[in-house]
Formats: sequence, C-alpha cells, structure tokens
Amino acid sequence: MPCEERLQSSRCTCARHCILLWLAFAVVQSACAVILWSDPDARAIHKTPASINLLGGAVHRDDTANDAIYFKFEVDPLSDVASERYSAGFHLFETDVPHLAIGNAWEAWGYSAYNTSETNTLAGATGEFDLKSSKPEAEGLGSFKPYELPRHNEKRTIIFKVQYVPAADDLVTVWLSPRLSHGDTDENQPDNLTTRFTANAAFNQIKLSHEGGGNGWIFSNMSIATSFSDFVVVRFWQTWWFMVGCASALLGTVGASVRLVEKRKYQRRLRLAEQERALERERARIAQDLHDDLGSSLTRIALLSDLLHAENQSPQQVQAHAEKISQTAAQTVQALEEIVWAVRPGSDSLQSLVEYIAHFSNELFEGNGTRCRLNLPHDLPAMPLPPEMRHNIFLVVKEALTNVLKHSGAREVHVHAKATANVLEFIVQDDGNGFAPNRAASDTKRNGLANMRRRAETMGGKLTVDSTPKGTTVTLQVTVLPASNLKKT
Repeated sequence: MPCEERLQSSRCTCARHCILLWLAFAVVQSACAVILWSDPDARAIHKTPASINLLGGAVHRDDTANDAIYFKFEVDPLSDVASERYSAGFHLFETDVPHLAIGNAWEAWGYSAYNTSETNTLAGATGEFDLKSSKPEAEGLGSFKPYELPRHNEKRTIIFKVQYVPAADDLVTVWLSPRLSHGDTDENQPDNLTTRFTANAAFNQIKLSHEGGGNGWIFSNMSIATSFSDFVVVRFWQTWWFMVGCASALLGTVGASVRLVEKRKYQRRLRLAEQERALERERARIAQDLHDDLGSSLTRIALLSDLLHAENQSPQQVQAHAEKISQTAAQTVQALEEIVWAVRPGSDSLQSLVEYIAHFSNELFEGNGTRCRLNLPHDLPAMPLPPEMRHNIFLVVKEALTNVLKHSGAREVHVHAKATANVLEFIVQDDGNGFAPNRAASDTKRNGLANMRRRAETMGGKLTVDSTPKGTTVTLQVTVLPASNLKKT
C-alpha cells in the first residue's frame, strides 16, 4: 500500500476511535446524571401558608428510604427580615403533613430551616435551625455572626442533601450560595457555608409557603437530582465532549502537519531529481552539439589544411582550399556562438530568444539577394524558458531560415513572433518557389524537415508547413507552463 494511502487509513482509524470514545463518554455521562424533577418557572408566593403541590407524583420518599437525593432552588426575597417578621420556605409534605422546610423561619435571624429535629437559633425556637453563610452579617450581631439575613432583591441559591435513614431522623446538609463551578462537589464545599442537622424529610409533595409581613418570596429553578454534580455549572470549554473534540482536533492537526511536511519533502526530492535529470539532459545535449558541430567543422578544417600543404604548387587549388577553410571557420565560430548562447544563464527568457533570432536572421541574409523582414515585438511578456525548449525553438527557426536561403529562391522572407499567456508562435514566411512537404520530409539532404518535426514533438508543440508555388509558411506553436510551475519543476 502506498505511504499516502497508509497515512490516510491511519487517520480514518484514529477518527473512528475518537468517535467511539466520544459515544462511550456520552453513555457514561447519561448513566451518572439523573434529574428526578425540575420546575424552572419563577413562582411568587405571598401570604400563602402552603401553595399547591408542585410534584404531581414525580418523586416521593417515605420512612423506609435509605438513599440520598439533592434539592436545589433559587430565592429572591421581596420581604426584608431586618424590618419585617415572616416565614417562607421550600416545604416537603407527606400527604399534606408538613415536614422539613428550608427558607426563613419565624423566630430565626437569618436563612434557616424549620420543622427540624434540632434547634440552634438565638431565640431558641423549637425545630428552627439557622444556616451558615459565606456572607455573614456584621460584627454587631454577636453570636449571629456566621449567619446571613434574607434581604430584599438579593437572590440566593440553596442546595440541600437528604440522606434517608430508615425508621429514624434523616441526615440533612444545606449549602447556602454553594460554589458551582467546574470541579466543585458536595465534599469540597467550604465549611463556612455548610450546615448539618437532622429532620424528618419524607415527602410526596413539595409546596411553597409565605406567612407574615413583607411582599413575599420568589422561588425559581427548582429541581431534584441524584447527584450534586447535576447542579454544577459547566462551561462548554470544560465539558468532556469539548475536551475530546480538542484532543481529536489536536490529533488531526498533528496528523495533517506530519502529512504536509512529508508531502513537501517528497515534492522537494522530486524537484531535485527532476533538476538533476534536466542537468544531465543539458550536459548530454551540449556534448552532442560540441561533437556534431564543432567536432565535424574542426575535422574538416584540419583536412583542408592538409590538402592546402599538399597542393601548394597549384595556386588555384590553394585559393579554393583557403576559401573553404575560411567558410568552415566562420561556421564553427557561429556554432560556438550558438552553444554559448544556449547555455548562458542570462539567456533563459523569451526576450533573449527573440533577440538572438533577430541577430541570427540579419547575419544569415546579409549580403545576398533575399531581404529579411522581422516582426519581433519588444514588449513580450517576461516568460522564462527551459534551456532545452529555448534551444529547440531556435534550431527549428534556424532550419526554416536556412531552407529559405538555400532552396526557395525567395526575394523576401518574414519572421514573426507572437506570445499569449502560455502559447508561443513563430512564423517563417517566404515568397519563393515552394516545395511538396511530404516529399521534402523524406529528402534529408534537402532541408531537414523531419528534424524540425521531431524537435517540435519533443517540446510538445505543433509544426505546420504550408507550401505553394508562390511561397512557403512554416508555423511553430509551443505551449509554455506558467512561471510558477516552471520554478517548481
């Protein structure tokens, strides 16, 4: 299996494992969290000894119960115990018989419980028990320092736990304004807001009550649950699913980063390998050009020089051999100039190619009867060309111009260059006597048309030859990759 497919398979497996882990956490979380009853509505109670039953039979506990449940409610006192005497409470009833109530007792001097089995109020009222607070009253209240008075429009949250004891008083723990942030439990609540006592907390009804002075109390967000954690406020970034999601995202990011780094390394190795192959091809081409052009020319010069020495007694032969040596030397210089231009780093642009074609055309037709007209624009796009493509384009144009000079008998030849976003077009057009392209393609001694077609195919281009008795048009079209792609390859 390819490396990329293995990496993709590994990522898919990791994603499946994360999803299964997520679902497992959801099942565990659902199994642990049970809300037995809830009533989020705000209910205003004023001068009502006992309101209607709110439970509707949803939950009940009798004297045989032995489990633990948790109650929660919020209160917003409209009465002020500092100036008005009253009682108010979240009240447990068992078939209309009042049992434990949490709120504000008649004789208490702070948030308190009543109908308890113990007493701890300053007035000593039987069955009333004041609740500790994290916001106690001022020093002047003496022994009531740990307690907090209910005050007008100061909302408080109260949670209490009942541990049922069969056939005995139940154990009650009350937290006034408990800490309900992520990680808080009933066991790590501060001592200064935790109150413990015993009471009869059997119930099958819940009623709200208010008696005496003042404008009453507002109760809201009431609920019964099996765990203190059901009341803890967990921000979304503290939830298990968010943490699992972050872990999954981190794993995915690491996997994607590794894959990206490996992909870039692989692409870099490919580019280096391609550059090495291109360099080898260029070296091979230069070696071939040196051997074919310079080697054969120098060999011919050497042979002509030997003939010149051998026939030094014949002035006419000496003159003929000297002219041939001069021509061959000129051709050698031109071939060397072409090779140097092809390999020079500053020549790897379309503008350099066009300028060199213009230079070659002017030199080729200088001093003979054929007039060369150039239509080579100076505002060509800054388009880089690979050395091999640049050299092949020049050789195709060179071959076409040489054919015009040697075989066409033309009075004029036109050289055109056009460039669009990624297409180059070179046209050599003459008014000579023309030829039959099919027959000329097989006649390698005449104009090398087969070599021109081969070079065009090597570049992925297209060579078109249109010849009539009134002239010949040779068109070369080549597609060039954008500059960004050329840099990558």
